Amino acid sequence: MREKGVRPRIAVFSGATATIQNVEPLVTSNKARQQYGLPPLVNPDGTSMRFDVLRPQRLAAPVTVYIEQFSAHPLERDAAELYGPPDGYLDRAGAFHEQPTGEGDIPVYRATLLPEDGLYPLPYMARQADLQAWEGDGPSTRGPAEQYRQPFFPDASRLFEEIDRFGLGGAGLGNLLSSQADFDFYRPAPSSGYRKGLPAAQRTDIGAGDIPPETLGEDFFPYRPPHLLREPHKGVLARVTNCVQRALTGGAYAGAIWLEGTPWVEETMYWLNLLIDTTLPIVGTASQRAHGAVGNDGDRNVVDALDYVLSRVWADDAGSDCVGAVVIQDEQLFTAREVQKADARPGGYIATGGHGGIIGTIGKPDPVALTFKPVKRHTHRSAVNMSQIPASVSGVARVNGQLQSVPVQIKDASGDIVATAVPKVAMVKFGRYLSDDASGDWSAEVEVLGRVEKNLQDEPLAGFVLEGGTPYGQVSTSFDRALERAVFSGMPCVKVGRGNADGITYGRPGGSFIGGNNLTATKARLLLMACLLRLGSLPPAVDPDHPTVAERQATAEKIAAYQEIFNTH
Repeated sequence: MREKGVRPRIAVFSGATATIQNVEPLVTSNKARQQYGLPPLVNPDGTSMRFDVLRPQRLAAPVTVYIEQFSAHPLERDAAELYGPPDGYLDRAGAFHEQPTGEGDIPVYRATLLPEDGLYPLPYMARQADLQAWEGDGPSTRGPAEQYRQPFFPDASRLFEEIDRFGLGGAGLGNLLSSQADFDFYRPAPSSGYRKGLPAAQRTDIGAGDIPPETLGEDFFPYRPPHLLREPHKGVLARVTNCVQRALTGGAYAGAIWLEGTPWVEETMYWLNLLIDTTLPIVGTASQRAHGAVGNDGDRNVVDALDYVLSRVWADDAGSDCVGAVVIQDEQLFTAREVQKADARPGGYIATGGHGGIIGTIGKPDPVALTFKPVKRHTHRSAVNMSQIPASVSGVARVNGQLQSVPVQIKDASGDIVATAVPKVAMVKFGRYLSDDASGDWSAEVEVLGRVEKNLQDEPLAGFVLEGGTPYGQVSTSFDRALERAVFSGMPCVKVGRGNADGITYGRPGGSFIGGNNLTATKARLLLMACLLRLGSLPPAVDPDHPTVAERQATAEKIAAYQEIFNTH
């Protein structure tokens, strides 16, 4: 239980391609266009726009403004007798008087706006370097990255500031986040970066020291403009894991919030659910629409994520998380294991596997409520978390034409996962009428066999996930045979049913394959990667096409260890 009077502190992590930290293009306002003699923005039919869009910006100096009385709501004047007097009146010439001077005077409130007040909605006055108006993030052509502004926030601090400043709660008050907790911001795999670096004095995240120039596709991962889309490579997963584990070790935080793109938050959250050894809650959330856009859902999801952490509905009698990592979207609580994006719309998330996944609801005025608790192992109870992963395991490589077990360093001296150790797990899919002919020739399965050879050359920790028929992962004999070659080359293979199958894919005792339970192929891939970090590769056969009885037995024994983890995670 939190000590009375001590404000909770939350760790907030920024992930890749995160719409929740993305804003619509900053377009030069008509106020600026008129001032600088530029063509005005007009409606699609050519008529004048009714309003100039206002964007959150900071004042550079104090300014006094006069606010018309009864202009905050159409029916304020209808209840005028309930209101106190205005601060004064503006005459027809715009001069302020404390008492009315004549017919046509406007009753007003007088306010002094200060820079330290924070952000205000203001016309966007900026122009391009060539003094033309901004019409989007950059030129309309597919130009180099240097010609485009970045629409994503580099960390979540600005997002949280704008939610606090402009978000309204049910009581008509703001500060929905900072009124409840303090926050530290981390950038393990952000959606935007400091291409020219950043002095330490200007940093808003938790890091110390200057930020050196950051590289697109290595340090940060946007999706807009579309031709500059960059997806994080598998080595980034080590960076993410190490960052979150370090932050949540030591007792500084009450919980964690992870922000990422809507299609991918489900993958990262399941990985954190498996790898992070913590008794604290980890909440992932995303947004179907950009921050500030009409119908933006991300701001509410962030507020709900904080409410979940502070509610402690996740805590057991010892105060430890008994739920595991969750994803909060549209006032629903999903387990990280089962959540999946199904459509790009509010309410577009579903639970996979047919056996639960939506474990509660959230959203004021009702309290956070759990309807049941999952039984699968997670975080501090996980068999593949950071505390269970060894410093090194055995991988497999082709050395001088022979398959050999080789040592693979998993952790460095500080206990962090080494980026090069992150396993390569490929997903393959089978469908009827896929075979070339009726011969059953497994050598024709070139996609599988080619990946096997590539793995033996470059990836000592590798495996496969097969999405076959529902629910048992059925495939053709030739496909099975090609995957068996991978298995006896040291690469475990998990079979799952097609799509979001409700049935269970069981592993057969003594068989060559791991049953993926009711996991989707995507989630089974992540669990297999975690298993490889914990258990290492399967023992390779001298001749993978003709394993001996003893080699089959050794492989089956190792597969049983994998299967136990798949049955319980």
